[in-house]
Amino acid sequence: MSLIQVDVKKCKRDGICAAVCPVELIRLEGQGFPKEIAEADQRCMSCGHCVAACPEAALSHSRVSVCLPFHEDKRVNAESLEQFLKMRRSIREFKPAPVPREILAHVIDTARWAPSAINIQPVRWLVVQKPEKTRTLAGLIADWIRVSNASYLQRFIEAWDQGRDLILRGAPHVIIAHASPENIWSPVDCAIAVTYLELAAQAGGLGTCWSGLLVRAAEHNREIAEFLGLPPQQKIFGAAMIGYPKFRYHRIPEKNKAVIDWL
Repeated sequence: MSLIQVDVKKCKRDGICAAVCPVELIRLEGQGFPKEIAEADQRCMSCGHCVAACPEAALSHSRVSVCLPFHEDKRVNAESLEQFLKMRRSIREFKPAPVPREILAHVIDTARWAPSAINIQPVRWLVVQKPEKTRTLAGLIADWIRVSNASYLQRFIEAWDQGRDLILRGAPHVIIAHASPENIWSPVDCAIAVTYLELAAQAGGLGTCWSGLLVRAAEHNREIAEFLGLPPQQKIFGAAMIGYPKFRYHRIPEKNKAVIDWL
């Protein structure tokens, strides 16, 4: 079965689909219509570039079931995007109210559009939805810190023993990105996915903060992985606390100037 199908009545033979294919699987045949090369089935990444770039919607792809329309009136301009990115904050104070499941699911649904190496899309998501389970998870991380003998982590234990959660910051939920460690790009793919997640959360009025403690603790303590129900062939590469921010931020602190070397 062919990967691509071309509507010759719509096709303008402009060659755009061939030009945007990242692995050069499309050639223009004698009459100028696009046609896949012989080894396309083995090399195709199913990225959908060819379908998405066609101005005439003349091309379809057997592995790209849906290609969503792009609404020009919803395009973000450079100024508003710059403001949005600059105003992102790591939230460490949350309201106790839980976030509805459908809202968390929508944030993850947006994050799944994060790019991944050769479009493998290896990221899987795990949501600690019940606040009491998030609290239990924080306790398991505290137990790991106690036996780790890492002096720089002792302040987390001191606060925990005083009834203050500096581990998961009292967040009602945690969202975890995990993937197979056999894929050398899993750490990068998960990091990009969690970045998309936190930006999608911010757009929806939620706050997030990355939890490096959780990632480290899960790697060294199988009890945490078992509590989470993490499959043994998967590894956590990213995690974020998430909930409604307790406070609003009204100004944007300056950051260090970018260090740039020009060649």
